[in-house]
Amino acid sequence: MANPLAGEVALVIDGERRVLKLTLGALAELETALGADSLVALVERFEGGRFSARDVMALLLAGLHGGGHPLPAAALLAAEIDGGAAEAARAAGLLLARAFAQPGAGA
Repeated sequence: MANPLAGEVALVIDGERRVLKLTLGALAELETALGADSLVALVERFEGGRFSARDVMALLLAGLHGGGHPLPAAALLAAEIDGGAAEAARAAGLLLARAFAQPGAGA
């Protein structure tokens, strides 16, 4: 079960429920993958609904790695996500929100 207070988000990928989390290492991986100096712009894009499919996939991949699932990028690109693109975007947004939420903020 995913623990939102620990920043975790559950997502069903290829029929398997996985728990994703943006650890510090996963956030560093995300910055590198997106060629960003900081994650502030990415957070702002999600808040404004101006994110790309690349942003979503990079977030999910980093979250999988942070959650202990060493899935290669190519496998995620070919995967079936329950709920499709909308669920993938929702999970990615939750990952970001929970990674930066203050304890007790209820993200």
